[in-house]
Amino acid sequence: MAAAMARGWAGGAGGPKAMLFCDVDAARATALAEEVGGEARSRLAELASDCDVVVLAVKPPALDAVAQEMGGKAPALLSVLAVTPTSAIAEAYPGVPLMRLMPNQPVEVRQGVLCYVPPVQMPATLRDDLLELLAPLGTLVELDESQIDAAMAIMSSSPAYIALVAEALARGGEREGLDRQLAGELVAGALGGTAELLRRRDPATIRNAVAPPGGATEAGLAHLEGVVEDALVNAVDASLERFR
Repeated sequence: MAAAMARGWAGGAGGPKAMLFCDVDAARATALAEEVGGEARSRLAELASDCDVVVLAVKPPALDAVAQEMGGKAPALLSVLAVTPTSAIAEAYPGVPLMRLMPNQPVEVRQGVLCYVPPVQMPATLRDDLLELLAPLGTLVELDESQIDAAMAIMSSSPAYIALVAEALARGGEREGLDRQLAGELVAGALGGTAELLRRRDPATIRNAVAPPGGATEAGLAHLEGVVEDALVNAVDASLERFR
Protein backbone atom coordinates (compact mmCIF):
# COMPACT_ATOMS: atom_id res chain seq x y z
CA MET A 1 0.00 0.00 0.00
CA ALA A 2 2.86 2.37 0.77
CA ALA A 3 4.24 1.67 -2.71
CA ALA A 4 0.86 2.51 -4.26
CA MET A 5 0.75 5.79 -2.35
CA ALA A 6 4.31 6.62 -3.40
CA ARG A 7 3.54 5.95 -7.06
CA GLY A 8 0.43 8.11 -6.80
CA TRP A 9 2.37 10.98 -5.30
CA ALA A 10 5.08 10.64 -7.94
CA GLY A 11 2.47 10.61 -10.71
CA GLY A 12 1.52 14.28 -10.52
CA ALA A 13 1.62 17.54 -8.62
CA GLY A 14 0.81 17.97 -4.96
CA GLY A 15 2.90 15.21 -3.44
CA PRO A 16 5.72 15.43 -0.90
CA LYS A 17 8.90 17.26 -1.77
CA ALA A 18 10.90 14.09 -1.16
CA MET A 19 10.21 10.46 -0.22
CA LEU A 20 12.39 8.14 1.84
CA PHE A 21 11.95 4.36 2.04
CA CYS A 22 13.02 1.66 4.46
CA ASP A 23 12.05 -2.01 4.30
CA VAL A 24 13.19 -5.31 5.76
CA ASP A 25 13.93 -6.15 2.11
CA ALA A 26 16.49 -3.46 1.35
CA ALA A 27 16.45 -4.23 -2.38
CA ARG A 28 12.71 -3.61 -2.51
CA ALA A 29 13.09 -0.22 -0.81
CA THR A 30 15.89 0.72 -3.20
CA ALA A 31 13.91 -0.35 -6.26
CA LEU A 32 10.86 1.67 -5.22
CA ALA A 33 13.01 4.69 -4.40
CA GLU A 34 14.58 4.55 -7.86
CA GLU A 35 11.17 4.14 -9.49
CA VAL A 36 9.62 7.23 -7.87
CA GLY A 37 12.69 9.41 -7.52
CA GLY A 38 13.13 8.92 -3.78
CA GLU A 39 15.89 7.66 -1.52
CA ALA A 40 16.32 4.46 0.49
CA ARG A 41 17.45 4.35 4.11
CA SER A 42 19.06 1.34 5.75
CA ARG A 43 17.63 1.95 9.23
CA LEU A 44 14.17 2.91 10.43
CA ALA A 45 15.61 5.33 12.95
CA GLU A 46 16.93 7.44 10.07
CA LEU A 47 13.38 8.06 8.86
CA ALA A 48 12.40 9.77 12.09
CA SER A 49 15.32 12.17 11.87
CA ASP A 50 15.18 12.83 8.11
CA CYS A 51 11.48 13.38 7.40
CA ASP A 52 8.42 15.36 8.49
CA VAL A 53 5.95 12.46 8.57
CA VAL A 54 6.33 8.66 8.58
CA VAL A 55 3.89 6.47 6.66
CA LEU A 56 3.75 3.39 8.85
CA ALA A 57 2.96 0.49 6.51
CA VAL A 58 3.97 -2.77 8.19
CA LYS A 59 2.17 -5.95 9.17
CA PRO A 60 0.29 -5.41 12.46
CA PRO A 61 2.35 -8.01 14.40
CA ALA A 62 5.49 -6.00 13.54
CA LEU A 63 4.25 -2.80 15.20
CA ASP A 64 6.07 -3.17 18.50
CA ALA A 65 9.36 -4.23 16.91
CA VAL A 66 9.26 -1.35 14.44
CA ALA A 67 8.38 1.16 17.16
CA GLN A 68 11.23 -0.15 19.30
CA GLU A 69 13.70 0.22 16.44
CA MET A 70 12.52 3.81 15.97
CA GLY A 71 12.76 4.47 19.69
CA GLY A 72 9.02 5.15 19.77
CA LYS A 73 9.71 8.46 18.06
CA ALA A 74 8.60 10.15 14.84
CA PRO A 75 7.76 13.72 13.86
CA ALA A 76 4.25 12.52 12.91
CA LEU A 77 2.68 9.24 11.81
CA LEU A 78 0.26 8.17 9.11
CA SER A 79 -0.64 4.59 9.99
CA VAL A 80 -2.08 2.28 7.32
CA LEU A 81 -1.96 -0.77 9.59
CA ALA A 82 -5.05 -2.92 9.28
CA VAL A 83 -6.99 -3.93 12.41
CA THR A 84 -4.70 -1.83 14.58
CA PRO A 85 -6.59 0.84 16.53
CA THR A 86 -5.25 4.30 17.10
CA SER A 87 -4.84 3.53 20.80
CA ALA A 88 -2.38 0.69 20.07
CA ILE A 89 -0.28 2.85 17.77
CA ALA A 90 -0.33 5.73 20.26
CA GLU A 91 0.89 3.35 22.96
CA ALA A 92 3.80 2.28 20.76
CA TYR A 93 4.60 5.91 19.86
CA PRO A 94 3.68 7.93 22.97
CA GLY A 95 3.12 11.63 22.35
CA VAL A 96 3.58 11.36 18.56
CA PRO A 97 0.93 13.11 16.39
CA LEU A 98 -0.99 10.32 14.71
CA MET A 99 -3.59 9.76 12.00
CA ARG A 100 -4.97 6.32 11.16
CA LEU A 101 -5.56 5.92 7.43
CA MET A 102 -7.02 3.18 5.25
CA PRO A 103 -6.44 3.78 1.51
CA ASN A 104 -7.14 1.39 -1.35
CA GLN A 105 -4.98 0.34 -4.29
CA PRO A 106 -6.29 2.91 -6.82
CA VAL A 107 -4.33 5.61 -4.96
CA GLU A 108 -1.58 4.45 -7.32
CA VAL A 109 -3.46 6.16 -10.18
CA ARG A 110 -4.79 8.98 -7.98
CA GLN A 111 -8.31 7.61 -7.96
CA GLY A 112 -8.33 5.94 -4.58
CA VAL A 113 -10.58 6.14 -1.57
CA LEU A 114 -8.80 7.10 1.64
CA CYS A 115 -10.76 6.61 4.85
CA TYR A 116 -9.23 8.19 7.93
CA VAL A 117 -9.95 8.44 11.62
CA PRO A 118 -9.84 11.89 13.27
CA PRO A 119 -6.22 12.30 14.38
CA VAL A 120 -4.98 12.32 17.96
CA GLN A 121 -2.33 14.49 19.59
CA MET A 122 -2.16 16.48 16.36
CA PRO A 123 -2.38 20.25 15.92
CA ALA A 124 -5.06 21.41 13.48
CA THR A 125 -2.47 22.93 11.15
CA LEU A 126 -0.60 19.63 10.86
CA ARG A 127 -3.88 17.76 10.29
CA ASP A 128 -4.77 20.14 7.48
CA ASP A 129 -1.31 19.80 5.94
CA LEU A 130 -1.56 15.99 5.96
CA LEU A 131 -5.04 15.99 4.44
CA GLU A 132 -3.78 18.36 1.74
CA LEU A 133 -0.89 15.96 1.09
CA LEU A 134 -3.27 13.00 0.77
CA ALA A 135 -5.88 14.76 -1.35
CA PRO A 136 -4.17 14.20 -4.75
CA LEU A 137 -4.42 10.43 -4.19
CA GLY A 138 -8.22 10.33 -4.31
CA THR A 139 -11.32 10.93 -2.23
CA LEU A 140 -10.87 11.53 1.50
CA VAL A 141 -13.56 10.20 3.86
CA GLU A 142 -13.51 10.84 7.60
CA LEU A 143 -14.94 7.98 9.67
CA ASP A 144 -15.39 7.09 13.28
CA GLU A 145 -12.89 4.40 14.19
CA SER A 146 -15.72 1.95 14.90
CA GLN A 147 -16.55 2.03 11.17
CA ILE A 148 -13.08 1.69 9.71
CA ASP A 149 -13.00 -2.12 9.48
CA ALA A 150 -16.35 -2.28 7.67
CA ALA A 151 -15.13 0.42 5.28
CA MET A 152 -11.93 -1.53 4.66
CA ALA A 153 -13.90 -4.66 3.82
CA ILE A 154 -15.81 -2.96 1.01
CA MET A 155 -13.40 -0.37 -0.38
CA SER A 156 -9.90 -1.67 0.38
CA SER A 157 -10.56 -5.32 -0.48
CA SER A 158 -12.98 -4.70 -3.35
CA PRO A 159 -10.40 -3.83 -6.04
CA ALA A 160 -9.30 -7.48 -5.83
CA TYR A 161 -12.90 -8.66 -6.19
CA ILE A 162 -13.49 -6.35 -9.15
CA ALA A 163 -10.24 -7.52 -10.75
CA LEU A 164 -11.50 -11.09 -10.43
CA VAL A 165 -14.74 -10.10 -12.19
CA ALA A 166 -12.71 -8.35 -14.90
CA GLU A 167 -10.64 -11.49 -15.49
CA ALA A 168 -13.78 -13.61 -15.81
CA LEU A 169 -15.44 -11.20 -18.26
CA ALA A 170 -12.29 -11.03 -20.38
CA ARG A 171 -12.08 -14.83 -20.47
CA GLY A 172 -15.65 -14.91 -21.75
CA GLY A 173 -14.60 -12.63 -24.60
CA GLU A 174 -11.52 -14.73 -25.35
CA ARG A 175 -13.66 -17.84 -25.54
CA GLU A 176 -15.63 -16.13 -28.30
CA GLY A 177 -12.49 -15.27 -30.27
CA LEU A 178 -11.40 -11.87 -28.94
CA ASP A 179 -7.70 -11.19 -28.49
CA ARG A 180 -6.74 -11.39 -24.81
CA GLN A 181 -5.35 -7.86 -24.61
CA LEU A 182 -8.31 -6.41 -26.48
CA ALA A 183 -10.76 -8.24 -24.22
CA GLY A 184 -8.98 -6.83 -21.17
CA GLU A 185 -9.05 -3.30 -22.56
CA LEU A 186 -12.76 -3.54 -23.35
CA VAL A 187 -13.56 -4.71 -19.85
CA ALA A 188 -11.35 -2.05 -18.25
CA GLY A 189 -13.04 0.65 -20.30
CA ALA A 190 -16.48 -0.62 -19.35
CA LEU A 191 -15.60 -0.77 -15.65
CA GLY A 192 -14.08 2.72 -15.70
CA GLY A 193 -17.16 4.21 -17.32
CA THR A 194 -19.47 2.33 -14.98
CA ALA A 195 -17.58 3.69 -11.98
CA GLU A 196 -18.25 7.22 -13.18
CA LEU A 197 -21.93 6.40 -13.75
CA LEU A 198 -22.14 5.12 -10.18
CA ARG A 199 -21.10 8.55 -8.96
CA ARG A 200 -24.16 9.99 -10.67
CA ARG A 201 -26.80 7.28 -10.50
CA ASP A 202 -27.77 4.50 -8.13
CA PRO A 203 -26.86 0.92 -9.13
CA ALA A 204 -30.44 -0.18 -9.76
CA THR A 205 -31.00 2.64 -12.26
CA ILE A 206 -27.88 1.67 -14.20
CA ARG A 207 -28.79 -2.01 -14.14
CA ASN A 208 -32.29 -1.31 -15.44
CA ALA A 209 -30.99 0.99 -18.19
CA VAL A 210 -28.54 -1.62 -19.47
CA ALA A 211 -30.87 -4.61 -19.11
CA PRO A 212 -34.30 -3.89 -20.60
CA PRO A 213 -36.81 -6.78 -20.48
CA GLY A 214 -36.16 -9.49 -23.02
CA GLY A 215 -32.65 -8.32 -23.89
CA ALA A 216 -29.27 -10.03 -23.91
CA THR A 217 -28.11 -8.38 -20.70
CA GLU A 218 -31.21 -9.50 -18.85
CA ALA A 219 -30.39 -13.06 -19.87
CA GLY A 220 -26.89 -12.67 -18.48
CA LEU A 221 -28.12 -11.10 -15.25
CA ALA A 222 -30.38 -14.06 -14.66
CA HIS A 223 -27.24 -16.16 -14.13
CA LEU A 224 -25.69 -13.63 -11.76
CA GLU A 225 -28.46 -12.30 -9.53
CA GLY A 226 -28.46 -13.97 -6.17
CA VAL A 227 -25.29 -15.94 -6.87
CA VAL A 228 -22.93 -12.98 -7.25
CA GLU A 229 -24.77 -10.93 -4.65
CA ASP A 230 -24.46 -13.68 -2.05
CA ALA A 231 -20.84 -14.34 -2.98
CA LEU A 232 -19.82 -10.70 -2.52
CA VAL A 233 -21.71 -10.31 0.75
CA ASN A 234 -20.01 -13.47 1.97
CA ALA A 235 -16.65 -12.06 0.87
CA VAL A 236 -17.24 -8.93 2.96
CA ASP A 237 -18.25 -11.07 5.92
CA ALA A 238 -15.15 -13.25 5.53
CA SER A 239 -12.89 -10.18 5.46
CA LEU A 240 -14.52 -8.74 8.58
CA GLU A 241 -14.16 -12.07 10.34
CA ARG A 242 -10.45 -12.08 9.57
CA PHE A 243 -10.14 -8.50 10.88
CA ARG A 244 -11.78 -9.53 14.14
